Amino acid sequence: MTATSGWATVRVAARAADGRAVMAWGVAYAAFGAGCAVSGTALFGATWPGWVVATVGAAAFLAAAALARGGPAPRLRSVLWTLCVLAGAAAFGLLMDVITLVFSQEVDSWPATAHRVLSALGAVLLAAAARAGRPPARTAGTGTAPAPSAAPGGVQLAALAGTLAFAPYVVMKTTWAIGGTFAGLSGDAMLADAERNGASGVWLTLASWGVDATALLAALGVFLLWGLVRPWGQVFPRWTLLLHGRRVPRWLPLTPALLGAATLAPYGIIGIGYAALGTTGVVTVPRGDFPTEADVLLVCWIGLGAFAVYGVALAVAARSYWRRTG
Repeated sequence: MTATSGWATVRVAARAADGRAVMAWGVAYAAFGAGCAVSGTALFGATWPGWVVATVGAAAFLAAAALARGGPAPRLRSVLWTLCVLAGAAAFGLLMDVITLVFSQEVDSWPATAHRVLSALGAVLLAAAARAGRPPARTAGTGTAPAPSAAPGGVQLAALAGTLAFAPYVVMKTTWAIGGTFAGLSGDAMLADAERNGASGVWLTLASWGVDATALLAALGVFLLWGLVRPWGQVFPRWTLLLHGRRVPRWLPLTPALLGAATLAPYGIIGIGYAALGTTGVVTVPRGDFPTEADVLLVCWIGLGAFAVYGVALAVAARSYWRRTG
């Protein structure tokens, strides 16, 4: 068997497997959307979007079924990529739900969170199906994975920008965690506000140790970012013991990366626009517990700016990781 015919066989098998996975997801997604619409459960603040969700699920099922049967792959891939974008957009806010669940043991709406989980899963499956059967970029026809490699210089600069963007945020949050005052608000006031809002024991325990939970998450986010752009992010390190030297499954870093990018980038960019309107006086930004509007705007610029720059950097790094790992 030649390399070309061998790869053709692999491509057909991959398309069939990914097609079946998307078909199963499409049925579940369509059923969930229709169930929400019929039961009157709100998605995006209304009940009618449930029918939109059902339509997306049905379209994914039909496209994946055609792909699994060996349909016109280029045209079907375009449909799958379109549905992938829609599913990814519907997953917006899932990262915030996860953070809220971890530190408060609750979410604003369980049906909405379930929808975001299904949407995120669908985005991953649809992307895999859209790329099914394509040969690795640097080892086409060999069937072997590309060797671990660093991202291009421009991508690493983006990672550096995403890292530095979080520095003021971490300083701000750590100042409050150790009891200091920032933007006119003391650490004690922030802790009392967290207790009033039902912060979990984990959150309050970390705060008692002078550690802010979101600053810790920012540190983990930076670790993920550099794992996407450096070779060590593609092979398990020594401390993983039995896994040492084995390849990291692509989905392991890409899943949180795509989830984070899809949430933080639009959240931060839209938030920066709102902060700019507040800074120029076009809109009035609520002060909340802050002494002045200038104080709350300072916090907005630091937090939303970090989310925007990091979110974009994460998207750039994830795309590079996806391409480099075949």
